[in-house]
Amino acid sequence: MGIESLCSADASEPFWDWNLTWHTEDPDFTPCFQNTVLVWIPCIYLWLCFPVYFLYLQRHDRGYIQVSNLNKAKTALGLILWIVCWADLFYSFWERSQNIFRAPFFLISPTVLGVTMLLATFLIQYERIKGVQSSGVMTIFWFMSLLCATLIFISKIKNALNMGDDEDAFRYATFCIYFVLVLVELILCCFPEQPPLFSETVNDPNPCPEFSASFLSRVTFWWITGLMIQGYRNPLEAKDLWSLNKEDKSEEIVPGLARNWAKEWSKTKRQPLNMLYAPKKQQKSGDSNGDMTEEVEALIIKPSQKSSEASLFKVLYKTFGPYFLMSFLFKAAHDLLMFAGPEILKLLLNFVNNKAAPDWQGYFYTVLLFVCACLQTLILHQYFHICFVTGMRLKTAIVGVIYRKALVITNSARKTSTVGEIVNLMSVDAQRFMDLATYINMIWSAPLQVILALYLLWRNLGPSVLAGVAVMVLLVPINAVMAMKTKTYQVAQMKSKDNRIKLMNEILNGIKVLKLYAWELAFREKVLEIRQKELKVLKKSAYLAAMATFTWVCAPFLVALSTFAVYVMIDKNNILDAQKAFVSLALFNILRFPLNMLPMVISNMVEASVSLKRLRVFLSHEELDPDSIIRGPIKEAEGCIVVKNATFSWAKTDPPLLSSINFTVPEGSLVAVVGQVGCGKSSLLSALLGEMDKKEGYVVVKGSVAYVPQQAWVQNATLEDNIIFGREMSESRYKRVIEACALLPDIEILPSGDKTEIGEKGVNLSGGQKQRVSLARAVYCNADVYLLDDPLSAVDAHVGKHIFEKVIGPKGILKNKTRVLVTHAVNYLPQMDTILVMTDGEISEMGSYQELLEQDGAFAEFLRTYANAEQAMENSDTNSPSAKEGKPIENGGLVNEAPGKLMHRQLSNSSTYSRDTGKPQHQSSTAELQKPVAEKNSWKLMEADTAKTGRVKASVYWDYMKAIGLLMSFLAIFLFMCNHIASLTSNYWLSLWTDDPVINGTQQNTTLRLGVYGALGISQGIAVFGYSMVVSIGGIFASRHLHLNLLHNVLRSPMSFFERTPSGNLVNRFSKEIDTIDSTIPPIIKMFMGSTFNVIGACIIILLATPIAAVIIPPLGLVYFFVQRFYVATSRQLKRLESVSRSPVYSHFNETLLGVSVIRAFEEQKRFIRQNDMKVDENQKAYYPSIVANRWLAVRLEYVGNCIVLFAALFAVIARNKLSAGLVGLSVSYSLQITAYLNWLVRMSSDLETNIVAVERVKEYAEMEKEAEWSIEQTAPGSSWPEEGKVEFRGYSLRYREDLDLVLKNINVTISGGEKIGIVGRTGAGKSSLTLGLFRINEAAEGEIIIDGINIAKIGLHDLRFKITIIPQDPILFSGSLRMNLDPFDQHSDEDIWRSLELAHLKNFVSSLPDKLNHECAEGGENLSVGQRQLVCLARALLRKSKILVLDEATAAVDLETDKLIQSTIKSQFEECTVLTIAHRLNTIMDYTRVLVLERGEVVECGTPDQLLQEKGIFYTMAKDSGLV
Repeated sequence: MGIESLCSADASEPFWDWNLTWHTEDPDFTPCFQNTVLVWIPCIYLWLCFPVYFLYLQRHDRGYIQVSNLNKAKTALGLILWIVCWADLFYSFWERSQNIFRAPFFLISPTVLGVTMLLATFLIQYERIKGVQSSGVMTIFWFMSLLCATLIFISKIKNALNMGDDEDAFRYATFCIYFVLVLVELILCCFPEQPPLFSETVNDPNPCPEFSASFLSRVTFWWITGLMIQGYRNPLEAKDLWSLNKEDKSEEIVPGLARNWAKEWSKTKRQPLNMLYAPKKQQKSGDSNGDMTEEVEALIIKPSQKSSEASLFKVLYKTFGPYFLMSFLFKAAHDLLMFAGPEILKLLLNFVNNKAAPDWQGYFYTVLLFVCACLQTLILHQYFHICFVTGMRLKTAIVGVIYRKALVITNSARKTSTVGEIVNLMSVDAQRFMDLATYINMIWSAPLQVILALYLLWRNLGPSVLAGVAVMVLLVPINAVMAMKTKTYQVAQMKSKDNRIKLMNEILNGIKVLKLYAWELAFREKVLEIRQKELKVLKKSAYLAAMATFTWVCAPFLVALSTFAVYVMIDKNNILDAQKAFVSLALFNILRFPLNMLPMVISNMVEASVSLKRLRVFLSHEELDPDSIIRGPIKEAEGCIVVKNATFSWAKTDPPLLSSINFTVPEGSLVAVVGQVGCGKSSLLSALLGEMDKKEGYVVVKGSVAYVPQQAWVQNATLEDNIIFGREMSESRYKRVIEACALLPDIEILPSGDKTEIGEKGVNLSGGQKQRVSLARAVYCNADVYLLDDPLSAVDAHVGKHIFEKVIGPKGILKNKTRVLVTHAVNYLPQMDTILVMTDGEISEMGSYQELLEQDGAFAEFLRTYANAEQAMENSDTNSPSAKEGKPIENGGLVNEAPGKLMHRQLSNSSTYSRDTGKPQHQSSTAELQKPVAEKNSWKLMEADTAKTGRVKASVYWDYMKAIGLLMSFLAIFLFMCNHIASLTSNYWLSLWTDDPVINGTQQNTTLRLGVYGALGISQGIAVFGYSMVVSIGGIFASRHLHLNLLHNVLRSPMSFFERTPSGNLVNRFSKEIDTIDSTIPPIIKMFMGSTFNVIGACIIILLATPIAAVIIPPLGLVYFFVQRFYVATSRQLKRLESVSRSPVYSHFNETLLGVSVIRAFEEQKRFIRQNDMKVDENQKAYYPSIVANRWLAVRLEYVGNCIVLFAALFAVIARNKLSAGLVGLSVSYSLQITAYLNWLVRMSSDLETNIVAVERVKEYAEMEKEAEWSIEQTAPGSSWPEEGKVEFRGYSLRYREDLDLVLKNINVTISGGEKIGIVGRTGAGKSSLTLGLFRINEAAEGEIIIDGINIAKIGLHDLRFKITIIPQDPILFSGSLRMNLDPFDQHSDEDIWRSLELAHLKNFVSSLPDKLNHECAEGGENLSVGQRQLVCLARALLRKSKILVLDEATAAVDLETDKLIQSTIKSQFEECTVLTIAHRLNTIMDYTRVLVLERGEVVECGTPDQLLQEKGIFYTMAKDSGLV
């Protein structure tokens, strides 16, 4: 009665009438329904949204938008609408006064509508004030109003046509005005406002169009179309990308997370945490995943109360929760809409069966189906967009927080996580959170979908559904078990992969040594052994994957089969008609997704929780205590550095390293710290910097500090940036500093002077240059206290002297500063103010030079040993300040022509990695060397890993198929066909079954139908299993084949290739690309083939049912194809840009970790954090458009899919008299799935394209030039060759590359067996080139080298290199046992090895190790000192004991004692061998038989040292410089 009373004064008018609305050919609503419900719907919507929206706007203020014409128009229309509504109201009052009593709704509806219009007008203004450029809430409101008004309008027109002019003229007029105004409002709402005043977008060169786009454009992602078109026309570049939105930038996101974490952490800090740090020893170096350490740490943390752990999850939720909550609503809406499809299908099938139903109902269902599908599309992609953006922010935040933390953790904490692990946290773990963000809602959404689907199924089929559910439930644990298994295999595979990459890394870093020693084969075997393990695991997981695919593909079928079987068998009267069968199938298809997703989501969550724990452990590490060292401003107190009773250790738990240290350094004095190797000199400096843990005592360092570490740390930036290091540039000061640090000559050599970019870890500088750059940085920053850790060790004696005089010494630039200098050089000690002598972590003596000599203690003893040796050494070598140092000639990259021309050093570019490498560009030619200096600045680093552009060639797919094996490839395709034919037939059979006539309430031959249905299903299963196995095993064949080729080809490449190609690129090939081929490509191929056939199948079925669809499918196919090509072009390029910009994030991070002590000493943390933020933002700039591009594509494609649904249903309705219900059900249920398949297909095809590139890049190195054969049977020399060791150079010339000049010109020298030859010459004279020629690292340009009568160019490289021994300049060790480092081929007995160690003076050291010969050397031999490594290289030479020994002056890094040892060993042990020594210190070769003096690649003098001194030539001047004459 209630609502009826609104409808008319006397309740005679009905509110709803079925006969009028439904059971009729011409439907209409009652006037009462029109004027109440249809008017109120939009009003109710707006009033419900208002409070939430109002609060949202208050929180999110984007700035103020000026009043524009658009805004004026909207507001005016809103007010007019209000007036129109109230005109109606006043008209009703006027009628009342005339005693015409109308129904109450004539009063109520205009009132409600009028107030709502006022609210709408208010919101239009309020949005403008809050800076909303286009409003979704309002657009939807106007759209709803228009929709409702249209229904009323149609009805009014019908009435007017039927009844003549009985209609109320005034209300008719006001309604028409209302309708037009609402339409105009809706149109105006589609245009966005101009951007707010003072917003960032105004001064942004390339702002993101998202916020200025209209609501419709944002819902359909239309705003990215511009970028897509641009990307389609020509490949995108970094400059085309939009800037990030403000709320996605690091500086917005990271501080929020950091603040919340700090709060949470301080809460737990209040409760004392009895937490020790697990020492590193418990973790084997192989386990890069850090799981071990975590376990250990977790055990130690356990005893503290549970509550005291800071919860990182809570913090993340606090930071990102609110924005993420929106996704919750979208997901729920989408889930509900998903079930509309099957329900409408049910109604549609009823309609087809009921021949009496009016036609319009069919069209109504069709439209309803289409609208539901479209809404579902829009909502789903809004949901995904929110999830992905949240994921992106999460990653940004985590990377930022890790970076900030890495700058403050203690050294002991650094030991628990290696650099690799911390970088892993940034890459892998942050990525996991990103992935989880998209799935986390499945945790509640999947169960919801399952429950809903089961409810609807139960309504459809009754209890027999339980059979199907039972099958599903049984499959879940099977899937879960497989997922667990896969996980364990993955861990095992990761482990092997980590080991393999570590080994590869070392091989590539030490490739020169491998080539010189001819050890490639031994290491190749080692790599392949690890690879074999990896492939074994891969094979296991391939079988698993095949099983998984089998269950995944067959599950829906088994479920349907069991359900229908039980349903038909239970009761004869249960008839399987189209409605039951196909609606159930549609619901089963929906069910399949959540059931399969759940295990995956759960395992994802488990992974994420592991990552969460790792992150928490890292973020809870101890931080350096900034107050342990008092850094005061300079006051004239006791001294500039004061240390009283201080005891230091590296970690809280370690025994102290430095104990009871007492000293005071007065301001402006120069203090030297001397002592034996490993007595704690460097640690003392670290302690003064606050890097160590202070146990007790008191330390003051006054004023700012500059620090020069022992291992120079050079950034990947220009030389100038490295020196200025973030300070202001002052030309005069800069010039002075460069001059003083002897860098001028080096800068002249570098291709673009001080603007030259320096590669990672300073690859293109020699050791001495790096050290001087590091020193220049300290000098430039003009601090008060200078801590110098042995800066003179890596430079030549005379350069050292120059630096000491000009910089450090009493007359240098720093003469008024406080300087603490750690040094080995005895000759500078007399000039020091104070000398600290350290022994075993304590200061044993202290005083000036004279005092210490008088005490006659350890120091005096130390001096006596060295003074004579030093005198000889002082200023050896040549007179140019940039003379030979550390790494003399970067493998001949220096080409010295006339002194005026620039020298050109080859550089490899490691600064800009990317994943896709083009062919190497040809290297700069001689022409470039002669360029005038004006062009200097154009020279940048070489060989970027360039991004490939354009489509992947078909030949790449063909290559991959060949790698699998053509037979297997075609077998796989055939099995795919079989599977899909079986699948289509079984569903077609089902539709025939449902159309069986019903006789006496039962269907005939049910058993036959069921049997055939089952048989088809089983054959389908067999085919699935078959193709799955074939593809997986084929994939393994392919990856084995491709890796073997890659490894072989890389090892056979000449040295020049490694100098050109950054090792990062190569390692990338071995890790990233091979991993893609191993584990990404096979599943993608499976899914790609699967979705292709699915789409084709669906189209075939639709064509079978309604042949007329042939008109529609081709045009839709074309649209699909265009959209896909558009997308792939842009998306591929975005992916590349994203990976190109990802590398700098990691390189910068790596660099920071290596130089963290320098950054802290100079207090530059802020600047580095800013740089890191910038790099992360650069990366996200490419990632964000690629997310949006995915959404853009999906929305477009789903619309193509929705159109197919529309037409399948439409044609079925049109032809409903000719069609059986079974066929309609079949075609519509297939079309409902097609959207998902289309989406999947594009996803897969673009994934396939992006991943198949890996094959291309691995093949790329197969086409590179190779060095000569390793061994040639025909010409192999006898096993005893060379017997006497006679070496002849005949007219020998050498150049590094075709396009460069000769470095050695026409050398004719004969060296008889057993001679000792010294080779001397200035830097760049070609000394090292001679040895490179001898080992054929570079092949001869003209002439030949003959050893014992055999021309070395004719024999295999290994045959040659095994017979000559070299002690190289930089001692390189590989990780592995000491024994492996000495004898990788296991050719020698233990006695031999011990004997060689004894002769190399290492026996005592090795015997003292717990594992003796099996002592594990760390990567690069880090756990041995440089001197010890040098001795290991000597031991290698002693083991080989070949007739010819080449010594590349190996004594630069060794203290004098060791140097003596080496020289004496060589004299005694290589008595009858030919020894060629490249000498930098002339005193080592004064007793040699002959000396060759090289100058610009030619031999200028040759003879015994005495003869040459007599001749008074070049050798004489060099000897004079060295003080030997």
